[in-house]
Amino acid sequence: MTYEFDAELWLWDARQMDTWTFVSLPAEMADEILELSAPYERGFGSVRVEVAVGRTVWRTSVFPDSGRRTYVLPIKKAVRKAEGLEAGDTARVRLTLLDVGAG
Repeated sequence: MTYEFDAELWLWDARQMDTWTFVSLPAEMADEILELSAPYERGFGSVRVEVAVGRTVWRTSVFPDSGRRTYVLPIKKAVRKAEGLEAGDTARVRLTLLDVGAG
């Protein structure tokens, strides 16, 4: 299952020394992913995904965020640098669930 959406990059403020940058998935999309991926969840409720932002493609996981009531996707520094993105910018994201329906 593949999804596409636009999302604003934001900084996780829980650890002041780190600059973890994320995007939040749209709520309706998160609800569907939760339903589809429940049998395949990993630690902390994470779901393995392949992501494309611009020309950059990588594999990571989305994580549930109870405060935001959705999944959040980390956007690593190498991706931000390659695509010229920083917190506050909006990115077009293509996200593919990896394990759903496997096995």
